[in-house]
Amino acid sequence: MSELKYKRILLKLSGEAMGGENGFGINVSEAEAIAGRVKDVYEMGVEVAIVIGAGNLWRGKQGLDRGMDRATADYMGMLGTMMNALALMDALERARVFTRVMSAIEMRAIAEPYIRRRAIRHLEKGRVVIFGAGTGNPFFSTDTAAALRATEIDAAVVIKATKVDGVYDSDPKKNPAAVKFDELSYIDVLNRRLQVMDGTAITHCMEHKIPILVLNLWDQAALTRALYGEKVGTIVH
Repeated sequence: MSELKYKRILLKLSGEAMGGENGFGINVSEAEAIAGRVKDVYEMGVEVAIVIGAGNLWRGKQGLDRGMDRATADYMGMLGTMMNALALMDALERARVFTRVMSAIEMRAIAEPYIRRRAIRHLEKGRVVIFGAGTGNPFFSTDTAAALRATEIDAAVVIKATKVDGVYDSDPKKNPAAVKFDELSYIDVLNRRLQVMDGTAITHCMEHKIPILVLNLWDQAALTRALYGEKVGTIVH
């Protein structure tokens, strides 16, 4: 069997991934499907950390459009990520995958506080680690949290899980002639304003030379193939 290309990964999930067809709420079946993909990777011996968003539970823009304070809206989003993290943890542990949730905001009753060295130790012991509550600071997205945590734990790659098979020059669901990119530079992504991750996250990955792999997590073989170095999705480097 081929040797693994990436042995420690940071998987970035959108909140909508947990929401089923309409993208809202927490769909237990979707959580179980994601857990199944993660288990496949876990059993390959890959160390897996996860950052998850909260778009299925709370969209800060709705509050901002009504005059809500931005920091308040962002803290509400952080709480939403914790609900998703706990749901995913439960699905993983029912699949017999040892999992820890770590929160950037202290919530002792439900999660460990985020401590970098402890997170790394969990990964070394073969536990999946889910990072909740973003960076713990308002004005920063969970994309930025993913880039930051990937740097802190020395992940080999950030894998952005989507429901399309890579990055296109336009929305392939709306434009049948959309062109898929096999690879891009960080500068290309920023200049073209491609919706891979937000600009702060892209810049952080560029400065710290962390590649970003965009792939379809719902393609059953895509993630495992990518970890063995096959050309899957779009690589930003």
